[in-house]
Amino acid sequence: MAARAEDLLPVEYFHVVFTMPAEIARIAYWNQKAVYGLLFRASAQTVTAIAADRKRLGAKVGITSVLHTWGSALTHHPHIHMIVPGGGLSPDGKRWVACRPGFFLHVRVLARLFRRLFLEGLMELHRAGQLTFFGDLGYLGQTDAFATWLAPFLNTDWVVYAKPPFGGPEAVLAYLSRYTHRVAISNRRLISADANTVAFRWKDYRIKSGDRQKVMRLATSEFIRRFLIHVLPEGFHRIRHYGFLASVKRKTNISKIQVLLDVKRPVVTNEPEPGPETNPLTLREPCPCCGGQMRIVEIFRRGQKPMSRAPPREQAA
Repeated sequence: MAARAEDLLPVEYFHVVFTMPAEIARIAYWNQKAVYGLLFRASAQTVTAIAADRKRLGAKVGITSVLHTWGSALTHHPHIHMIVPGGGLSPDGKRWVACRPGFFLHVRVLARLFRRLFLEGLMELHRAGQLTFFGDLGYLGQTDAFATWLAPFLNTDWVVYAKPPFGGPEAVLAYLSRYTHRVAISNRRLISADANTVAFRWKDYRIKSGDRQKVMRLATSEFIRRFLIHVLPEGFHRIRHYGFLASVKRKTNISKIQVLLDVKRPVVTNEPEPGPETNPLTLREPCPCCGGQMRIVEIFRRGQKPMSRAPPREQAA
């Protein structure tokens, strides 16, 4: 969260959601790594391409994408939550191009391009032999059969929608801290649990008005099954960054944009080194070799290289 706070800009932030049809979501569950990865790529390429169009925004935008695989009732519903600053760098990188207040990009235009890119990508995965099928869809292992099965989805409406803009950069940070590392269900939604039944609150989005909050009771084994649906493949990253927020050049791009937006960064002063009279910090655990007290000789952040120096002789243990 501290790292993301440094990247926040004093601009409006938009929240865009990309979903897929339920029939394709079924294939996604059988091929999580391949199809979830495609979901990330296709949605990011969609926003990047349309934002770069001079008829739309004409800028290189930055994107933070978060994968959710669940619905409120713990059913399988893979979708991407995308957080995008309201603007981007001009093609020459010398100007900040702001979008219209309260409006980012047309969701219908986004939906059509996303549908095409995703279906093309799905066909490429099939040709590469990266998709597996089971049960009544086992016949889709044949290329011609899969192409025929996919064809109707080219003419259906895919759901891409924009939520109301975030209420400022602080709200973006609050969203990330609240949702990025949560899996399927939070503790506050749980009501009761025993060997036979688990009860939890869920929201019925089919109800257009009134109270959507309901209580669902599932057999404990069914609750466990639904929960485990949302455990991602080992090593799969469910938070990814694109455009000027891509990890490779993020710090350089953010610094450039802050200059263009005339953002004054706080001055960081180096704290003085503790004097010789300061008592050194110690570790609770004794040295596993000699049993002596272990002292901290250096503290460094993750990714930072420690200084190449040996500890003082009396602390060598």
